[in-house]
Amino acid sequence: MILESQQNDASFADVWEELVWRGLVHVSTDQAALKELLSGEPITYYCGFDPTAPSLHLGNLVQLLTMRRLQLAGHKPLGLVGGSTGLIGDPRPTAERTLNTKETVAEWVGYLQGQVSRFLSGEGDNAVRLVNNLDWTGGLSAIDFLREIGKHYRVGTMLKKDAVASRLNSDAGISYTEFSYQILQGFDYLELYRQYGCVLQTGGSDQWGNLTSGTDLIHKVEGASVHAIGTPLVTNSDGTKFGKSEGNAIWLDASMCSPYAFYQFWLNTDDADVISRLKIFTFLSRERIEELESLVSTEPFKREAQKVLATEVTTLVHGAEATQAVIDASRALFGQGDLAALDPATLEAALRELPNTTAATDASIVQLLVDTGLVSSQSEGRRAVAQGGVSLNNVRIDDDAATLDSYVEAGGMAVLRRGKKTLAGIFVG
Repeated sequence: MILESQQNDASFADVWEELVWRGLVHVSTDQAALKELLSGEPITYYCGFDPTAPSLHLGNLVQLLTMRRLQLAGHKPLGLVGGSTGLIGDPRPTAERTLNTKETVAEWVGYLQGQVSRFLSGEGDNAVRLVNNLDWTGGLSAIDFLREIGKHYRVGTMLKKDAVASRLNSDAGISYTEFSYQILQGFDYLELYRQYGCVLQTGGSDQWGNLTSGTDLIHKVEGASVHAIGTPLVTNSDGTKFGKSEGNAIWLDASMCSPYAFYQFWLNTDDADVISRLKIFTFLSRERIEELESLVSTEPFKREAQKVLATEVTTLVHGAEATQAVIDASRALFGQGDLAALDPATLEAALRELPNTTAATDASIVQLLVDTGLVSSQSEGRRAVAQGGVSLNNVRIDDDAATLDSYVEAGGMAVLRRGKKTLAGIFVG
């Protein structure tokens, strides 16, 4: 089991040092106090995930793995899925969120709880505990909320929060609904402090205003000092946003982002980014990561670090079996394996990532070369066939009049290749 094989790196004096080395601390409350706290007796900590979609994504994975490292150090995680905050959503930089129905949000809560529980151990004295903030806000009246919690917040301070300030300066402005989000998140921390003795919250650095909403509220109400860690927003070396492929988020749910597409995303990591990704998204040791860093410098053409990264993270999210199926599919696509032996779902996912088309059984191979963009014209396609540079399912095409039905049955799939590395997918209608 993946969880059982995970461990923190014993070369670090404590988990705090490892978090810092892995680049997971962008901003925090008192660092000396945090280091002492995390190297002492087990504490309870939490991170919240709002069900604004039916799956978590790579940004959430940063938090899940940070939580797992703290759990491996003996600390006790609370995985909060926001059944109430998910009904509102934290303020986005430019516009109001579309509010989902209560039924939809409740359904997504279940999905996200299942995902959170996959990355954190449910065994032992520090087993993960899943909590839902709807449990303590659902029966709370607006008057009680304003009297007990709202009175501790100053509007001037709330207006200075980055998420709020950016929206106030935008054309869209901000509603009272989203403006109140930081109070709700602060209330969550207070409630978890009271119920479980929770003294640390983790989250993305873009959530720092919401994180400190909780630390400030607990200090005012309970007179206690608690902590927060804001992890960096992971960006690519060129400044572009990380976690997107062709404009779409990289989801953790296989039905929303196939294991093949997931693996390819990591495999395409730039040399300048791959080592920081290995630090954040894998449990490889410092020694192993430094070995891979050396290979990036001396043998970048082998892309060994990228292969290790893709294998490690895909295994972490989708399991070893799915990862091996993806690797087998990648090899088979390029003529290094048996296409017929591949799992149909994996093959289909791979072909969907290529230029592809749906064709009738009597379609001309030459025309399919044009339709998929492998050649620009039929005459170019016929020349490619004559030169022996075209194959279908790894079988060379010798006849420029050949049709699809000679090679693939109706309802089947095929890999059309021109040359060694130019591929397209064919779905037979």
